[in-house]
Amino acid sequence: MATSRGGKRQQPLLLHSPTPAGAAGRRRFLVFLAVTAALVASYHHLLAPPNSSRYHALFLSLGSNATAAAHLRALTLRPHVAGTEVNAALARYVFDAFSSLSFPSHITPYSVLLSYPTHRSLSLAAARGLAARPFALVQETYKDDPYADAAAEVIPTYFAYSASGSVAAEVVYANYGHAEDYAYLASRGVDVTGKVALMRYGDIHCEDMVRNARAAGAAAAILYTDAKDFGGSAAKGEKRKWFPDARWLPPTGVQVGTLYYGNGDPTTPLWPSCAAGEDCERLSAEDLSGSEAMPGIPALPVSARDGETILKAMGGDVAPTKWQGGEDAPVYRLGPGPAVLNLTYIGNETLATIENVFAVIQGKEEPDRYVIIGNHRDAWTFGAVDPSSGTAAMLEIAERLSKLQAKGWRPRRTIILCSWDAEEFALIGSTEWVEENMDTLASRAIAYLNVDISIFGPGGLRPRATPQLDELIKEASKMVPDPDEPSQTLYDTMMRYHPPITRVAGAGTDFAAFLQHVGIPSLDMSYGLFEEYPVYHSLYDDYVWVEKFGDPLFNRHVAVASVWGLIALKLADEEIIPFNYISYASELEECTKDIIDKCTGFPVRFSPLQKSVKQLQSAATKIHKEKMLLQAENWSLNSKQYTQKARDINDRLIMAERAFTNREGLAGRPWYKHMIYASSDEDDWGTKAFPGIVSAMDKAKKSNTTESWRLLQHEIYRAARAVSKASAVLDGGLT
Repeated sequence: MATSRGGKRQQPLLLHSPTPAGAAGRRRFLVFLAVTAALVASYHHLLAPPNSSRYHALFLSLGSNATAAAHLRALTLRPHVAGTEVNAALARYVFDAFSSLSFPSHITPYSVLLSYPTHRSLSLAAARGLAARPFALVQETYKDDPYADAAAEVIPTYFAYSASGSVAAEVVYANYGHAEDYAYLASRGVDVTGKVALMRYGDIHCEDMVRNARAAGAAAAILYTDAKDFGGSAAKGEKRKWFPDARWLPPTGVQVGTLYYGNGDPTTPLWPSCAAGEDCERLSAEDLSGSEAMPGIPALPVSARDGETILKAMGGDVAPTKWQGGEDAPVYRLGPGPAVLNLTYIGNETLATIENVFAVIQGKEEPDRYVIIGNHRDAWTFGAVDPSSGTAAMLEIAERLSKLQAKGWRPRRTIILCSWDAEEFALIGSTEWVEENMDTLASRAIAYLNVDISIFGPGGLRPRATPQLDELIKEASKMVPDPDEPSQTLYDTMMRYHPPITRVAGAGTDFAAFLQHVGIPSLDMSYGLFEEYPVYHSLYDDYVWVEKFGDPLFNRHVAVASVWGLIALKLADEEIIPFNYISYASELEECTKDIIDKCTGFPVRFSPLQKSVKQLQSAATKIHKEKMLLQAENWSLNSKQYTQKARDINDRLIMAERAFTNREGLAGRPWYKHMIYASSDEDDWGTKAFPGIVSAMDKAKKSNTTESWRLLQHEIYRAARAVSKASAVLDGGLT
């Protein structure tokens, strides 16, 4: 029996195709195809030359805890904020690591607007006219801290792109800073206008919290880390513990972040920046100061201790029970006053150089198809969990791939490993690169696989992805033991959660430009739960925390690297790309039902969306059958015929996600072009299916005007057109 692709293959005599006749015949034919495909796969495994599955098994056997730990230690010796010399040195470290593995590597620089603090001060007076007490605004090192000297290099706590200015005003407590929280304050007669809004982290991103405060009329904003959410709890009769004695955030810990409401370099929205010294169009400082993407008011993050001090000085009505702190907290009151805060913040927005680092493993048969693996490198402080745990895992993957190459492996398609810069400021490095290479990526990228944070602590694998990747994630996770329960696989522990795979959307990290701007299938995953990582974006996110609490044996790093790398290998090596759009269609059907239920009695029609989802279901089923049939025909096709058919199917699988995008983007957010999955326009971390419809629906409920219902109907049509476009791509024909 011939096994090479050089000519015709003799079909085994037992594999005779039944002739379909009626519904029963068609069912028998589908069963025949499934059996035949399984037989073909088994023959291939036995008779084909050494194939990719052998190398994939070898990849899984090459994991190294010591390698992951060594990389993490090297990456976290000093704080490395984007635009600093230390972060540039780490770019060279990653470049050298790639180059030492004989991967062609390069660095791509961009000149972008970054933001640093020049002056900060905050003081509290019990009432107007009384002496004010200044806050130190310092995160304290802990006893025997091995990084105490390096901690002096940490940039003072601040919010990037905060407006500069001075405000002296009474304080109003606004809970977690939701728009609904300000509506509640208004209902209680609490006027926020001209006041300082005090909010606690926990539910939404800091940029959304400050935007909501500004919209409510606040003159400034203070965000603190409430011990109830980040400080842990103590057993009865015992004192509360925090890092380094427990995983919890110390009382002086501060969570920093960015307030820019956009993605990429603020001076080059919707187009790429350039390297220093090159000429490119930029927005002026005047343009930026008047931009809705900027916070517009001074804001500052403070610790739990400082936040509690402010709350103790406040008067007014007692806040609702849900707004209160933990057992040991004082009674929280709404204000305003009599406490007065005097806040001054002066920032320095400056053009600085950032550097993305790349390694390219050229594909053998399809070098023009890209599987992209990425993680960012910059951190607010030491960044041991965020992002260096992901970088350590990516470098561990790179070492395994190098060993595979030494054994003779070459990927079918090109694999690109990416170390992004300035993610913490506004996903800048990845966004600028995607904007610069958008057209090439749109035609060539298969998927983007991101791990921002590889480990939070215990809790199992927690992937989030676009739905066509679901089956691939499950398949790969079945092959990797769970590091916390070795008798179980990552799949076993993952399936305990509902849903086991959530959706990747919004602007959480570097997948955003790939998915939201271009429409490239995307994945992001971590091991454990975010709630197990209370030192997020603080001084205490260091190597000691990871070694004691995040991943003491570095088994979790290796497990994440294993499943991450295996998914990349399957996408790079399998002849037919392992995407399944049937689950995509099923999910959109459920999402449509959910939205319809929320719009009962509204003067809008959802029939266009329902029709388009049915089209997607039909197209997804069709291409799935074509894949099965091609596998069954594999024995009777010569190399050229098989390659042409496989390429056609692969092209449709790749391009379908692109069709979910709209060149105009979401209403009021043109950078976000994906019509199916995106963040809420009120929460940059939140995920919404059919975001345009959801936003229009919320506005229509509030205003109840003819125009608002018309706009909702328009968004229903826009979403329906996107789904229909994707259906047409999967179908492969022309109307």
